[in-house]
Amino acid sequence: MVTSRFTHTSILADDLEESATFYEELFGMERVPSPRFSVPVEWLRCGDLTLHLFKRDIDAADYYHVGLHVDDFESVYQQAVERDAASDFDPDVEEPVVYELPEGAVQFYINDPTGNLVEVNYPDVDDLDRDIVTNIVKRSEQREQTGDASEARLYFENTAP
Repeated sequence: MVTSRFTHTSILADDLEESATFYEELFGMERVPSPRFSVPVEWLRCGDLTLHLFKRDIDAADYYHVGLHVDDFESVYQQAVERDAASDFDPDVEEPVVYELPEGAVQFYINDPTGNLVEVNYPDVDDLDRDIVTNIVKRSEQREQTGDASEARLYFENTAP
């Protein structure tokens, strides 16, 4: 049997410098050396993995996304709101919606400078400061979570930070 794990994900960047700075400032990523390819690239270290930014004359894909764990959810949430980067699927909502999953993990969505969708994740809703993160919606209130759905996990014991 083959064992596998992720090493990186690669996303579009209209402006490599602007996108790299965004991920450095908001998520604490660090630029690392990157090889030369047929298109301009920038690699950023994210824990023990990398985010690869590449420049091409194409549009960012709708709804494709990358999920990032953060250890300070409130800080990223506040910075995303300040940058007007929060992405919400309901334009009538003033504050970004934070979704609580069946296991108690939370997520919200932002757009990077190119328009890529980034899912920001944290393992425990009970840790959050409700004076900062006020708009929490349980996924189970939106859609019934029965059968396997009620057992869905974003974080596993051996991968939880």
